Amino acid sequence: MNTTPFDAIVVGSGAGGAAAAWRLVSAGVRVLLLEKGSYLPTDGSTLDVERVVRQGEFLSHEPWMDGHGNSIRPEEHFNVGGKTKWYGAALLRFSRGEFESDAAHDCRGWPFDAEILEPYYAEAERLLGVRTFECEPDLARILRRAAPAGRAWATEPLPLGLAPGILAEPNEAMHFDGFASARGLKAEAEQSLLRRLEQDERLTLVTNAEVRTLIGHRDSPETVVGVRLADGREFRAPRVLLAAGALHSPRLLARYVRVSGISGELPGARLIGRFLKLHLLTAMIAVSRRRVSDLLRKTMLITNECYPHSSVQPLGFDAELIASLVPKQIPRFISQPVGSRAYGFFLQTEEGSSSANRVQDYGADDVPPVLDYDEARVPAARSEHRAFTRGFQLALARAGLLGLTQRIGLNGTAHACGTLICGSDPAESVVNAQGRVHGMRGLYVVDGSVLPRISRVNPALTIYAWALRTADLLARELRAGAAADAALEVSHAG
Repeated sequence: MNTTPFDAIVVGSGAGGAAAAWRLVSAGVRVLLLEKGSYLPTDGSTLDVERVVRQGEFLSHEPWMDGHGNSIRPEEHFNVGGKTKWYGAALLRFSRGEFESDAAHDCRGWPFDAEILEPYYAEAERLLGVRTFECEPDLARILRRAAPAGRAWATEPLPLGLAPGILAEPNEAMHFDGFASARGLKAEAEQSLLRRLEQDERLTLVTNAEVRTLIGHRDSPETVVGVRLADGREFRAPRVLLAAGALHSPRLLARYVRVSGISGELPGARLIGRFLKLHLLTAMIAVSRRRVSDLLRKTMLITNECYPHSSVQPLGFDAELIASLVPKQIPRFISQPVGSRAYGFFLQTEEGSSSANRVQDYGADDVPPVLDYDEARVPAARSEHRAFTRGFQLALARAGLLGLTQRIGLNGTAHACGTLICGSDPAESVVNAQGRVHGMRGLYVVDGSVLPRISRVNPALTIYAWALRTADLLARELRAGAAADAALEVSHAG
């Protein structure tokens, strides 16, 4: 019998953590949700370009190193709602083919078919209020010329987690992509999920609660029974769900495996932190002679059948933000008018699975964790991304626009996935198809670190769906256990 006040502990309140908490609490499970950061302000500061972009006021300042020992600072956010407060609200499903292996592109397959996630995709879309918006005039004009019907380039409406009323709020509409809404006009983990549970006593949310390590059972270290915070507090529950993100969940597991000495009992221990995926990313600004007046901008998805692992989304950036992407060699008095005549695009390519791309944690406070990633390890993806970028530049040139590019480096970790990959074979994966860590009891993973493939689109909706499914299966298991306990008590009474 569970004598603790909680049935489950969820570490992290982003997409995976909030979705898992929502499903568990809705099923009657008592959940403790631990968030390393706090609530974001709603005074408009999270829409301020100077504070958000130039000063990086809301970013984590945790130091990291790259694989060569150089200091880097990944663009991570610690706050209630996690990265979802800041993301661009593009909520797309992975295609059926993106659940399968692709040897030519070095992509691993999922342990189940796309149909398994379909009902959870649908539930996530409903909870997040996913909708499409009309393609605005300036973008429509560009696409008619750059991606004419019948050619290899194809366009379709981009599913977005935005309130329909955002169009009546210009400052919000121009700053939803990479900014946190001050008026709750963007679908994200806090707004769409956690606020639904505000009055439910079965959810306890604790902020400024940095989990430092997992706690194992005294006689069975393969069984996780709780967590210890950086300030020394301990919380216990028979189930712990990691949702700290692909850069942080593997660090917690690696520390525990190292300290408890159970690596020999875990068939996938050597894979913890490996197969990191970030997407190969390029920001491109398309400069024309016309001034741009579109408001949302980010309304269409652009693909090309010749580049099956790549996609383009317009950036939801206004002139001021577009100007910040102009090459730094160009003086500001030129970049500003360029920004008012430019459209931004975000090109992304799915990379393959390289075990050398990984997150490492040495467990010492004075030694930063390592983000060891090199796109040279995924040559098929690098080749496609380069060709895809050139191809889109040429398409824009045919439309009379000049495409200027800027690669997104290691600091751009918005789409980080894959460091605790799921799979059916315990020797070739860390997490099983039900979300539990292979070889361990009581420990589950519900964030993007489980994704064996990252696809050519944003991973957020798939993370929500995975977490809903994992929590659904866990809730059923807990109900079955409670029913068995009740039956046992009745038999003893008899």
